[in-house]
This record gives sequence, C-alpha cells and structure tokens, in this order.
Amino acid sequence: MDHLEKFLTFVEQSPTAFQAVANFREELSRKGYRELKEKDPWMVDEGGRYYVVRNDSAIIAFQVPGSGFSPFRIAAAHSDSPAFKLKPHFEEEVEGAYVRLNVEKYGGMIMSTWLDRPLSIAGRLVVREGDGIAVKLVNLDRDAVLIPNMPIHFNRQINDGYSWNPQVDLLPLYGGNGSAGKLMEELAAAAGVEKDRIISHDLFLYSRQPASVWGADDAFFSCQRIDDLECAWGAMTALMESEARDTVNVCAIFDNEEVGSLSRQGADSNFLYDTLTRLGFALGASDGEIRAAMADGFMVSADNAHAVHPNHPEKYDKQNRVYMNRGIVIKHNSNQKYTTDAVSDAVFTLVCERAGVPVQHFSNRSDIPGGSTLGNLSGAHVSMSSVDIGLAQLAMHSICETAGTKDLEDLVKALKYYWEEEK
Repeated sequence: MDHLEKFLTFVEQSPTAFQAVANFREELSRKGYRELKEKDPWMVDEGGRYYVVRNDSAIIAFQVPGSGFSPFRIAAAHSDSPAFKLKPHFEEEVEGAYVRLNVEKYGGMIMSTWLDRPLSIAGRLVVREGDGIAVKLVNLDRDAVLIPNMPIHFNRQINDGYSWNPQVDLLPLYGGNGSAGKLMEELAAAAGVEKDRIISHDLFLYSRQPASVWGADDAFFSCQRIDDLECAWGAMTALMESEARDTVNVCAIFDNEEVGSLSRQGADSNFLYDTLTRLGFALGASDGEIRAAMADGFMVSADNAHAVHPNHPEKYDKQNRVYMNRGIVIKHNSNQKYTTDAVSDAVFTLVCERAGVPVQHFSNRSDIPGGSTLGNLSGAHVSMSSVDIGLAQLAMHSICETAGTKDLEDLVKALKYYWEEEK
C-alpha cells in the first residue's frame, strides 16, 4: 500500500494540472533531475537525468544511459481531468441577495456529481511583476462554493432523467449580498500577491473530499481525478525508481487530453518531438540517428480503462471485460481510438509476464462507441510502435471515481521492468 498512500497524498495536493506538474517538478528535482528550459540551449550528459515543463501543465522527464544516445522507451499519460473552469469575468449578483460564479465545462464530466457538495478553487494567476508578468499557483484549500440542486418540489422530473443546462443549473453560489469582489481578494491573498496585480487566471473548481480506502479487505479506493493522475503518477514514479541501461527512458505527462489535446502542451503538439530531437542533438546524434532511435522506439500510452459496472454488466463486451484488482488493462479498438496492434500487444504482454504482473484485455461492445486517448495523437508526431494501457476503474469522469487498491502497484512494477530490463 506504500505506493497507493503516496499517490492519494499526491492527488489531494494536485487539485489541477498546474499543481500536479508543480509536484512532479519538485519530486524530480529532489531525485536529482535537472530542469531544461525550452528557450535555452540544452547541455545533456551521458547518464544524466532531466525534465522540461511547458505551460506549467505538461512535463517530460527523461534518463540518458551511460552509453549515451539510444532508442527511446516512452510512457505517456495526462495531467488534466474534467472540471468547471471560471470564465474571465466570473462574478454575478443575483436577486440582490447572492453572488454566484460564471463557469463553463472543461471536458466531459458527469455533471450531476458536482451538485450539493462544497467545492474549492485552484489553478494559476498571472500577475504583474516589474515590467513583465509572473505565474502564481493558487489554491484556496477551503470549502468556498457550492452548486445547489433545485428542490424536487420545483423539479418533479429530476429522478426521471433530467437534462442539466450548464449555463443555468450548474453555476456555483459563492456568497450573499455584499460579497462581490471578495473572491478575487481571497485568491490574491492565497497567492501572496496584491489584488490589483492580477491580470488573468486559469481557475477550476474541485472537491476537497478526502480520498477513502474502503470495502471488504480494503479492495477499493475513491477520490477525485483518478483518471488520469493514477497513470501519470504511476508512470513518473516508475521512472524515478528506475535506472536507464540501454535505452533513453522518457515519461511524458501531457495536458488537455480531456478536450482533444489540441494545445501546445497537449499530446497533439510538438512537445514530445521537440524534446526527443533536442535531446538527440545535445548528445551529438545526427538527424538520421534520431529518426532511427524513434523507429526503434516504443511508447506506452497510459490512460485508465472502464471496469465492468456491477449494476450494468450488459454494457460491456462479454469476452473482453476487465475488472479492478486484476492487473493492467491493454486496450483495443479496430478504428484506432487506441494504438494497440498485435505486435505492441505482444511486446507489452511479455513485459508484464516477465515483471510478474497480470494482464487484461479491453474492447468495447461493437454497438457502443468508446472514448479516445492520447496515444494515437502523440504517435502522429513521434511515430513508433505503441500500446494503449490503463488501470480498471468505475465512474470515470465523476467528481469521485473508484479504482482497485492493488493495480497501481502492478503499473509501477511493469513500467520499472519496461525501463530497466526490456530491450
């Protein structure tokens, strides 16, 4: 349970992608990784450990073997999760009695799970500093707002399949009459800056409900943002616990997967390609050698999978179902929503077998379309053999998700073998 306990602490300290990446950055630095800046020349040594951050919300860490430039072994995941984001101008007085906030959906969350529970606010502020700007991470870390339901007396259809309107039903209540302007004052104080220095912000709602381990034999745990911080933390931890031998080991955590990855810090950007090519050039490799290292490379795209729901097993393919606490899930889709093919499936299956980790295989029912992930988007920029994997969970995209307590340990174990032993 040691890894799980550390992960649950990480989740509570990472209410947004910005805090998640800041926490990865801090831990990598403690482990001896050196930060490289994209705007600066890169000096990379054989046997060195490095990381690079883009837009405060995506991070790529890598290890160079003592033998120098080698084929790439990559694991990728994402830092973001569905949430409500505050709009640029977010305060509104209502009925002369309330102050509510104007928010919009980020990603495809289960909206009803956000109602009637205290929420907090976190993200980043951009502030004036001298003649320029500076980024300040901020977390109120208190119950600050709530999205109230309508009473059933005024919404008799609420238990019959209600359609939520995010501009009407899902605006959070912040305060009463006279509280206008106080939220920005709170945020400024939490960030340690003066209110009039704030220029702009990326702020999200989140739940402060503590993580819980529960069930018979403590089989399950529940918390926010399991998708995809579980895979992101597991991959980064496995990298930090590994030692590069014959390959360049890379862990890439992208942002904006939940909204299509179409950003400069998303999987469908040049972030990974730029990092790998600059790394190669810094080690004296030619363009041809870098391309050869990519061609001989392998990528594990790690994003969680759907465990069979105990109340709706009919929604899942009878022969390709997966369950919590039964090992890593290899995900398949003939329409290339996942990158797995027969070769990459076999390669990673053998990795897991040799690491002593159980494997499951997931495919959707043919009449129910599945979601997509980051592997195929990243592969369009850095083309190499790739497998899509995940850990089985329930209630994906709820504000409170559930997963198995054994599976995270299997992920770390398999990826450590992948980076240290697999050739």
